[in-house]
Amino acid sequence: MFRIVGLPLAPFAPLFALPDQALADRGARRVPVARAGVAPCRVSLADARPGQSVILLNYPHLDDPASPFRASGPIYVSESARDRAPDVDHVPPMLATRLLSARVYDASNMMIDADVMEGETLAGRLADWLADPEVRHVHLHAARRGCYLAMAERD
Repeated sequence: MFRIVGLPLAPFAPLFALPDQALADRGARRVPVARAGVAPCRVSLADARPGQSVILLNYPHLDDPASPFRASGPIYVSESARDRAPDVDHVPPMLATRLLSARVYDASNMMIDADVMEGETLAGRLADWLADPEVRHVHLHAARRGCYLAMAERD
């Protein structure tokens, strides 16, 4: 059993009220969404719709100074995002419709496996990986651009 976890809204909520220059001072930008499927929100785990705005910023998705796999990268957070409770054994459409790169980590945040797959096959792969007691969590990235999308963990 697995659950796919989005990021919490709280750290990002203050950014929505900031003017563009204050966002730029923090290395972030407000971006209007021009077309569907290009701005996956990491909080709601849903694609932002055309006409919405998203905040584009760098996020440390593996913030472990003891791990050589420590990593950060660009993410989108929709200004209409709401925290979502993860469903057990459910892959959100945002992930199911993308080519994904999965990075599998142990308790020391060392990468012990990785693969690229169509999102529609993700549930089976997660079930297999998370059945292994050595696996702590799986980071899911957009395969083409490499951006962090979500984390999967054992339920």
